[in-house]
Amino acid sequence: MVKEIMDPDTRLTRHETARLLTESGFPIKEKTLSTLASRGGGPPFQKFGNRVLHRWGDSLSWAQNRLSQFVSRSSDFSHHSGAKSQFKLHD
Repeated sequence: MVKEIMDPDTRLTRHETARLLTESGFPIKEKTLSTLASRGGGPPFQKFGNRVLHRWGDSLSWAQNRLSQFVSRSSDFSHHSGAKSQFKLHD
């Protein structure tokens, strides 16, 4: 887990974003973030030269918003419930 509380305005590379989201319980690979950046549906980002930068707060909010509701059994999930993207957080 991420031990210290990071400033939500901290800018991170795509690699750092994937690592910290994974450490925070949202397993995702750098390649998946790259795919989402080109197809849409990923966390917002900025460019600094040729580098992609994600703000930590935006990335964490994006991941948290992709969580389903708590359920007590798998049949409680409807086929279309809460699916905000065709991509899964984990690969």
